[in-house]
Amino acid sequence: MRIIQVICQILRIDKIEQKTAGTQDTIIIRIRTKSGLEGVGEADASPEVLMAIIDAPYSHNLACGLRELLVGRNAMEHEAIRDILYRRTMYFGRRAVGFAAIAGVDMALWDLKGKYLSEPIHRLLGGQRHKTIPAYASILFGHDGEKTAEIARRWRAAGYRAIKFGWEPMGQSEALDLELVAAARKGFGDDGMVLIDAGCVWDARTALQRALRFQDHNIGWLEEPLSQDDIDGYVWLRDRSPIPIAAGEGECGRAAFRPWIERHALDIYQVDLARNGFTDSLYIRQRVEEIGARLCNHCYKSPISVAACLHWLCTHEQAFLFEDCVEDSPLRHELTLEPMHAVNGMIAVPNGPGLGITLNEDFVQRHLLMESN
Repeated sequence: MRIIQVICQILRIDKIEQKTAGTQDTIIIRIRTKSGLEGVGEADASPEVLMAIIDAPYSHNLACGLRELLVGRNAMEHEAIRDILYRRTMYFGRRAVGFAAIAGVDMALWDLKGKYLSEPIHRLLGGQRHKTIPAYASILFGHDGEKTAEIARRWRAAGYRAIKFGWEPMGQSEALDLELVAAARKGFGDDGMVLIDAGCVWDARTALQRALRFQDHNIGWLEEPLSQDDIDGYVWLRDRSPIPIAAGEGECGRAAFRPWIERHALDIYQVDLARNGFTDSLYIRQRVEEIGARLCNHCYKSPISVAACLHWLCTHEQAFLFEDCVEDSPLRHELTLEPMHAVNGMIAVPNGPGLGITLNEDFVQRHLLMESN
């Protein structure tokens, strides 16, 4: 299965809004082999930056574009390829967007491997433990409490038994923070799970004060209350918070996750397959299981990433929740022929070969902004 072509396609919907949502554009990485098979992957960062990393020509042995390192290699050797890509992008990758590009390539290689062997990726990762997983509706806060409660009622009526609100306008004032959380609980009902994503807005002491106030509303977890760089703050907060602390979505690769795991910094480790790929996410899953912590996916992207996260998370025995982005974007709902969202609060794991998805090529062509190969 020799790689003969690496194609990057940037897709963008017609209307881009000023909000923290990865459902407005994306990059698709398509790896084609001499045998005629194609693997598909997706990475989550600025699509143009990711494309530049893949397209970049040789500079020197530790600063090389990914395509040049991939063409001619055997696509089945994903672990060896991962290590080559990691080492030879050492001077611009390692723990950020460089590794996110490697993650998208890795996802496509596992898709290829599954298609070649006619097996779903979850079987190649060690075995499916869940056919379906409870999903939470993941959405941004409304601009105030009233709008947030309205959104909560909508998704409870749609069958979700858990919901997460996140990001702006959280962090503007204590009064607004409390208003948003109280409204989320009121709108979703007393018997549903409400999760709060603060969006990295506080210092550790302020986050503890908010957690103490939020516990009155029976919050399931408090996500990313601090800067993604503040591991010391997370260790301090996790030891004191009455609410479980979740984070990890911004980390790219096993080396980035290692200090978080070794220091038991979190209650819930959130892993994004579009920033880590399957090879490193398998390693991270095993390490988190060893320390007895919980895992959840992070995914606020397209059905490609949703499928990848499902294959990975369903191999975790203690999988308890799946992030199901409910943004009303055609990129989220129309990119694949197979629907990849929850039904009555449960999301099903794909069982087709590889990722088990089929790109809607008409949609790709309608929203294609840029292509390189």
